[in-house]
Amino acid sequence: MPHTFRATAEADHAALLQLNNDHALELSELTADEFRELLKVAWRVRVTDDLAAMVIAFDQDTVRSSQNFDWFKARHRRFAYIDRVVVAPSRRGQGLARALYDDVIAAARAEGQPLLCAEVNLDPPNPASDALHTSMGFAPVGSAELVGKGKSVTYYSRPL
Repeated sequence: MPHTFRATAEADHAALLQLNNDHALELSELTADEFRELLKVAWRVRVTDDLAAMVIAFDQDTVRSSQNFDWFKARHRRFAYIDRVVVAPSRRGQGLARALYDDVIAAARAEGQPLLCAEVNLDPPNPASDALHTSMGFAPVGSAELVGKGKSVTYYSRPL
């Protein structure tokens, strides 16, 4: 059965913030205001109807500064960037993360984007995310220590 996704509604925000913050180690914890701002500036946001999975993506025109996004902006004129993707433990293993990526890929291709970018925690490691990115044709293109976060990441990209 194919997965279907939709845009967010304001009534979704509290549940999605909780989903995000339940996975703060992988994503980074946000306040309600920070989360609302993230949704406001994002190029694409998609969620499942039950709010158990979401993706938030930017493009090169997104007005936001973060160490990871800025790394790609400094290197590419046009691109789409997965800021965060998360699937609740109860829904894992159903292909939701891959389907969310496919949704972003289709939207990026429709806009003529040449590249999809993302990062994955290197320390602490996230082997499931590394495996997903590798299986979807991403290649490592760099890494960084995140200032003030106590973690490091691997940067990935793939042509579209």
